[in-house]
Amino acid sequence: MRLSSAVRTIVLVLVAFVGLSSAARADEGYVQLTIIKAGWIIGGNGGSGVLDFHGRRYPLTVGGIDYGLVFGGSRAVLRGRVSNIWRPSDIAGAYAAGGAGIVVGGGVRGILLTNARGVTLELAGSQFGLMANADLSGLAIGLR
Repeated sequence: MRLSSAVRTIVLVLVAFVGLSSAARADEGYVQLTIIKAGWIIGGNGGSGVLDFHGRRYPLTVGGIDYGLVFGGSRAVLRGRVSNIWRPSDIAGAYAAGGAGIVVGGGVRGILLTNARGVTLELAGSQFGLMANADLSGLAIGLR
């Protein structure tokens, strides 16, 4: 009788541990952002996007500021993976990045961003316009 309750306790502890460890893993999704950027020394950016997470699509808003050498305007369409996300609202927040580049007509762009919750965006895509920049950027993403 004593062995039976000990075995039962061990099985319950193992089931609880397996349940907690599988729930402790963050997930991933995919995102597409369209960002319009313009400025002269100080610039701004804004746009919209979509988060695909667990078979559902969530509309996003994008906005921010740039400071440094910013001249011109451009439009970027970026797609990529979102990792370390638990729920759709985790993507919301401020992201910081530094960058440099020149776009005359069109080109490619890639960026890696992380917010305070540890959500990471790995984005790549195309950029069109006339823009020269060597700046620090702040990007805020929100759910609509």
